[in-house]
Amino acid sequence: MRFWFALLLVAGCHAGSAEEPQDPPLGAQFVDHFDRADVGSDYRNTGAPWRIEDGKLVVDHAHNHPLWLKRRLPRDVKVEVDVMSRSPRGDVKVEVFGDGFRHESAEDVRKDAIYEASGYVFIFGGWSNSRSVLVRKQEHAWQFDSSVPLRTTPRVEANRTYHWEITRQGKHVDWKIDGQPFLSWDDPNPLEGAGQDHFAFDGWETEIVFDNLVITAL
Repeated sequence: MRFWFALLLVAGCHAGSAEEPQDPPLGAQFVDHFDRADVGSDYRNTGAPWRIEDGKLVVDHAHNHPLWLKRRLPRDVKVEVDVMSRSPRGDVKVEVFGDGFRHESAEDVRKDAIYEASGYVFIFGGWSNSRSVLVRKQEHAWQFDSSVPLRTTPRVEANRTYHWEITRQGKHVDWKIDGQPFLSWDDPNPLEGAGQDHFAFDGWETEIVFDNLVITAL
């Protein structure tokens, strides 16, 4: 009897320690202009020095420690955001339809291990501003999969603000920059449902600025 009771206790502890966040649904729209002193309770910081500076969200050396929005995204959605890199190395990125908590461990950052995200990752000017990609979890998939949406131009211009528009309708994922088509993908097995329903700001080693986030249910 004690043996089975112990097993039940272990099982209960395991179930209660699941990291998947129980966040509220997005609703019709979420808007954030960052006009305040700190990041605030709408976000889950996984360990990077995220801060508010002059009414904008800023991070330097995020090292794949995303700032997750504590809202569950609907199946079809549009994400709009202004982005800027303060470095000629570019490297601006966000993650959409992730799990709401995933981040790279400090040990893996030290080892420069290949990080696997939990959602779609949109990287503008990654790898020292040499390429931009739209990937599904595997940031380095372009190295072995020629079907990964990728382009090498334009490069990120330091201190220039770009307006991004990311949409997902059905199986189609689309990314526009300054109103122009940038990268898109028809995913035959789209990320959706519980654990694939969060948005995050992210970065690697450059200082990045974000502003005017608008997420709209479609």
